Amino acid sequence: MHRRQVLTGLGASALALASPIALAQDAFPSRPLRFVNNFPPAGPSDILARSVADVLQTQWKQAVVVDNRAGAGGNLGADAVAKAPADGYTLLFGIDSTFTVNPHVYRSMPFKPADLKPVLVMAASGLLIGASTSALPQVKTLKDLIAEGKMPKGLSFSSGGNGSPGHLAAEQFTDAAQARVTHIPYKGNTPAVQAVVAGEVGAGMLATPGMLPHVKSGKVAALAVTSRERSSLAPEVPTVAELGLPQLEQEVLYVVMAPAATPEPIVAQLAQAITAALQRPDNQQRLAQLDMRWEGLTGAAASKRLAEASARYQRIVKATDMKLD
Repeated sequence: MHRRQVLTGLGASALALASPIALAQDAFPSRPLRFVNNFPPAGPSDILARSVADVLQTQWKQAVVVDNRAGAGGNLGADAVAKAPADGYTLLFGIDSTFTVNPHVYRSMPFKPADLKPVLVMAASGLLIGASTSALPQVKTLKDLIAEGKMPKGLSFSSGGNGSPGHLAAEQFTDAAQARVTHIPYKGNTPAVQAVVAGEVGAGMLATPGMLPHVKSGKVAALAVTSRERSSLAPEVPTVAELGLPQLEQEVLYVVMAPAATPEPIVAQLAQAITAALQRPDNQQRLAQLDMRWEGLTGAAASKRLAEASARYQRIVKATDMKLD
């Protein structure tokens, strides 16, 4: 009897030691969550964060706050998440360039890519290469744009900021087309599109949904898309590969990241919940409207996709000597 009591006591002690971790995971989430979006409000990654937040706070009966922390090509928001407690309550909703481009172009980073790990690679989208019809009325095709870039005066391209997908695309264009391109950064995709519309710059490689209304109005000439497949929003516009320039292919990956030490059971629970939220019919329609193709990559598959993108962009950055302070 005494031996049984001792064993029972030891078992109870072990359970008491193990239960805080088990209970913390079983009870997750037990308090409000914070989704940090590291780009300006109303952008694609911000829309995804808010769409997921709306679903999860109803499902989990916990507040989900979207915190916009834009700046330095996404580094400011990513740094805030990297330094947050690794408990699953603070996540980053952003794009892959923060991790696949920035480490190669910024001379110093406030965090290391290894400080964060992927919860989910949600979706991918390409960019639309568009020319201003007021600044470059003679440009009707991608071939025309390349010819313009070879002229002594060269071309000006707008982007949503230094280190943004549009900036990288401009550098790729410079290298692939052997063109003279002046990159002009703006604060976000919307002002970068407006610069093309107004003729402040000759062209831009920018998010398709923001460009299309101006294509339809005749103020922007749609020349190509940088995605692997034609855009469902503009199926008449060819891909860069179809036009003989596969090296211009570029897709933006929309990702959810967590501090690297976040327990795997919590990461798995978050990935499952976010996936379910985005697979609702209303959110699938929203993805289509944003010109996004569903990816749904988790774990090793997500890490591999980001590593492949990083290696590719590292080669491009080295070839173009693209560096930021």
